Amino acid sequence: MTNRRTFLMQTGKLVGSAAILSAIQENSLAAWTKKMAPSDQINIGAIGINGMGWSDLTAALKVPGVRVTALCDVDQSVLDKRMKDLHKLNVDPATVKTYTDYRKLLDQKDIDVVIIGTPDHWHALIMMHACEAGKDVYVEKPVGNSIGECRAMMAAQKKYNKVVQAGQWQRSQQHFQDALDFVYSGQLGRIRTVKVWCYQGWMRPDIVRPDSAPPPGVDYAQWLGPAPKRDFNASRFHFHFRWFWDYAGGLMTDWGVHLLDYGLLGMKADVPKTVAALGGRFAYPELYQETPDTLTTLYEFDQFNLIWDHAMGIDNGSYDRDHGIAFIGNNATLAVGRWGWEVMEEKHAKNKVSKLLATPTDNGLDRHWVNFIDVVRSRKLEDLRCSIQDGAHVATVAQMGNISFRSGQRVSWDKSAGKFSDSAINTAYLMKEYHNGYKLPLV
Repeated sequence: MTNRRTFLMQTGKLVGSAAILSAIQENSLAAWTKKMAPSDQINIGAIGINGMGWSDLTAALKVPGVRVTALCDVDQSVLDKRMKDLHKLNVDPATVKTYTDYRKLLDQKDIDVVIIGTPDHWHALIMMHACEAGKDVYVEKPVGNSIGECRAMMAAQKKYNKVVQAGQWQRSQQHFQDALDFVYSGQLGRIRTVKVWCYQGWMRPDIVRPDSAPPPGVDYAQWLGPAPKRDFNASRFHFHFRWFWDYAGGLMTDWGVHLLDYGLLGMKADVPKTVAALGGRFAYPELYQETPDTLTTLYEFDQFNLIWDHAMGIDNGSYDRDHGIAFIGNNATLAVGRWGWEVMEEKHAKNKVSKLLATPTDNGLDRHWVNFIDVVRSRKLEDLRCSIQDGAHVATVAQMGNISFRSGQRVSWDKSAGKFSDSAINTAYLMKEYHNGYKLPLV
């Protein structure tokens, strides 16, 4: 049994260790800068820079020896804005080339690393082409927009032996690892249920708008890429692409891959046996969306159940938190999120576990980029915090939930065959059909 004093001492050691690690890391980065040869420079090209792609680039440029040499976006207004924003990052825009077609960026020989921050439906194709072009890749989550794409991406990474990091940066945040270590310690007792929830008050679909001509400077055909051809609509563009099946998977794949990832890690779980999802456009039926604003999904594993619960437009989630992962054990429950982690004892348990609350002490995205660049230099793929295999695993589990919802069925997974037991489900959902002359490369 861990008493409060012992736990606080342990927590203090963890926080102290994290601070020491951070200081050592900063010192080692400073030392690396002094001894760095020109050949040690890492040149980055960023593709899709309106949202997380730009955040990723900002974090990357904090790592010594990293510089940006190219930007790519299908929206000229975004390119123009980011070229001005380079000054804030102490980068001379004259040293950076711009493109609206990612293939031309991949032809630039001096680029070592590519950031993929595009809408989800482009992730697989660009990542595979980048690996083929000899680039290492940092690809935003979810890595693929279908289970089939996830498999193709893993195959491409293996074939070309490139460093590919998925943008699930919570894997690099110390307090998440500390929480998992507590779960692994066994002090919670037997864990029967894992609850994963995401209530996002600021996230709502856009209003219904009529189709229109694309804004000036937008290469809309390039934005659509392999997605079905359709007229431009501002409510399906930029941030709001998330709510349409042609381009993404809604909140389930947008936040789900971050949070489900830790639920699976905590239980050391692979894929579920069955999945059942219920939900719909309950809260905002008048707004423009296809994905559900409300969804509850039950994942069945051998020794426990995992529950995913999401709601758009409200913040009142479980345990008074708008998001998190809760491991519910016989002795206590541990809940963890970007806000920190806490342990809540079970009042009827004989084996008491002290209550605690730990808060974040570091920047997960920055640490994720330090890890990625370290591996780009060392070529030790086993040191990646979130490999393409890790990203594909949780993206597959998230896609299973969406497939159950869209099909209206409780779906069963045949692990040995690597597909659903229902052939009709496999035909309809395992792989997205590519359009407009695009094809997923055969690896």
